[in-house]
Amino acid sequence: MSYIECPPGQAGKPSWSEPAPAQAGRIGVLLVNLGTPDGTGYWAIRRYLSEFLSDRRVIEASPLWWQPLLQGVILSRRPFRTGAAYREIWNREKDESPLRSFTRAQAENLRALWPEESTGVVVDWAMRYGQPSVAERLQGLVDQGCGRVLLVPLYPQYSATTTATVNDAAFRALMRMRRQPAIRTLPSFPDHPAYIRAMAERIRASLQQLGWEPELLIGSFHGLPRRYVEAGDPYMRECKRTMVALRQELGLDAERFPMTFQSRFGREPWLEPYTDDYVASLPARGIRRIAVVAPGFLSDCVETLEELGSELREEFLGVGGTRFHLLPCLNDSAGATSFLATLVQEELAGWSSPHG
Repeated sequence: MSYIECPPGQAGKPSWSEPAPAQAGRIGVLLVNLGTPDGTGYWAIRRYLSEFLSDRRVIEASPLWWQPLLQGVILSRRPFRTGAAYREIWNREKDESPLRSFTRAQAENLRALWPEESTGVVVDWAMRYGQPSVAERLQGLVDQGCGRVLLVPLYPQYSATTTATVNDAAFRALMRMRRQPAIRTLPSFPDHPAYIRAMAERIRASLQQLGWEPELLIGSFHGLPRRYVEAGDPYMRECKRTMVALRQELGLDAERFPMTFQSRFGREPWLEPYTDDYVASLPARGIRRIAVVAPGFLSDCVETLEELGSELREEFLGVGGTRFHLLPCLNDSAGATSFLATLVQEELAGWSSPHG
């Protein structure tokens, strides 16, 4: 091993250049959504589904029997159906899923609100499954000199299958870092006033544009196996909190604004009532005009645009319904930017704030 002789007066000081320290006032904000395939072809969908359905938080089953089933029967068939669903809603202008488009736009809107040069806040975005990954974008924020990072899972209601797995991905990335930033995680916000106001305004504006009045407004949330809730997952409770707050804000009761659950997978019992079964029963009860909103999704995606906007619409009209309207999620609206800014500013207290 050779050593470089130190110049006079520099004895004892290292001859190498140390990494630049993180800028004390620079803070990273990382928005994270569920994820998206890179394309609609078989292999792109298969890669995405394999990563998603291999998460032990999502599928709480022993990999000894689940992985052979997943990599065999399920992933040899399911990509065809899922790919068809994505092709129906694909953003062809940008060649990407709407979820990627809206999540990027949400980050860009926050950047415009908080210019990095004047606020010291660096806003970025990532996907839990697919690209850009949480690890990649978290390292990117550190490389830009962010000594502190706020992780923002974009799920209003907490579940181990969503919020927790985003945190897991970030913590696994931290385990591989020599220089870790300080981390905060945004908690769920099922009935945060800013979120409820933004959702209520979005619902009112969408309904006002209709040329007809729905007899029923339905709040459809992504489902969850019932045993996950019985094991302690607070998701069901937080969905109820969202509905109670929205009903109060909109002046509706549970009869006029019921809660249902969609997207069940497999044969075991999931949270009920099931959205598709509930909606299919309505025409027989004399209810033929409905509107559906998805208060568990901040951005429109395959579960809202295809599952609700296409499949559910066809099912309802096919059994005697006459009018069906899917209300848009907050997406990249001004309301989304406003409420996200409020939540982030609250969580940055004690570090600094974009306007502090």
